[in-house]
Amino acid sequence: MIVSVGAIGLGFGQHPTPFFGKLQFERVNRGLHGTVQDFTKNHGKDRRIFSPAMGEKRDMYVYLPPGYDPSKSYPLAIFLHGAAQDEEFFFQSQVDRFDQAIADGKLNPVVIVAPDGSMNGQARLYHPATFWTNSKAGRFEDYVMDDVYDFVMKNYSIRPEREYHALIGPSMGGSASFALGIKHRDRFKVAIAFMPLLNIRYVDSHGRYQGKFEPETWSYRPKIKYMEPLGRLRLVVLRFGTLYRPLFGPGNQALDGLSSINPIELMEATDLKPNEMDLYISYGGKDEFHIPNQVKSFLEVANSRGIKISVDYDPNGRHSLKSGNRAIPKAIQWVQERFEAMQTGEAK
Repeated sequence: MIVSVGAIGLGFGQHPTPFFGKLQFERVNRGLHGTVQDFTKNHGKDRRIFSPAMGEKRDMYVYLPPGYDPSKSYPLAIFLHGAAQDEEFFFQSQVDRFDQAIADGKLNPVVIVAPDGSMNGQARLYHPATFWTNSKAGRFEDYVMDDVYDFVMKNYSIRPEREYHALIGPSMGGSASFALGIKHRDRFKVAIAFMPLLNIRYVDSHGRYQGKFEPETWSYRPKIKYMEPLGRLRLVVLRFGTLYRPLFGPGNQALDGLSSINPIELMEATDLKPNEMDLYISYGGKDEFHIPNQVKSFLEVANSRGIKISVDYDPNGRHSLKSGNRAIPKAIQWVQERFEAMQTGEAK
């Protein structure tokens, strides 16, 4: 079951009891052409992998495509969930979409890993976001880039080239896909983000987060206002402090923390060059959390640097599971066209 929430995520999974968890896992796998391997405690047994970076066991799913053959090598995608979500979001609402695309020949077979990046090991609205970064909440970046990545490369047959490694995610996970991809582009060339936070320090010329974007007049937030609302969905108001204070603490010293995870600032700080990465953004014009401001400012800076980005814009799109799912087929098509172009190059 997916429960819609009024946060930067698209929904979160409810963890079943062990008995029903086992039945659920078997049911989901029966409905797939490929197979999900369970490294969680959600389905009757504790199969979690220990994370040295986190100092604890963590949940993770690994999807293997139909006909997975260890003698062959496969592309890798790491799915980073959004805020107020955990690994169950991929298992309960996303894996079947990628699986069907592969079965239909719309996407080359790919291994997909979905780790848990929630604050305390379970999706919740209280302290909902880690941004998959190293912070006061834990070493989540090291967890993904060292523990998860190394585990998958050691235990599965993955192509070693960075051109075949992707980070993908919605909302907070989309922001992290770009941030981690840019920082670790020695391992990843592809980042795909749905309704992502790409400039978390955005303010307009009057210092307002929600102000209308105007080219070349916006600036970076100079002061932390933790009670400032980022947006409203139904009856829930998401405030700046809800997302960021648990990570970086109170006061303006947190600005350095925000800059360290802000994709637009990382693009400049690491001197991202044209063609170094393949980047894809999908976002909606009616996003309740004003994501267009962040995306447009990111694109402005990227264009000034000669960095080309593929963009899917839905004028009616919102910050919702429905809009996110509607955007997936175009993203899959983009990935497949990229695969076919690389295979043509290999043939030459």
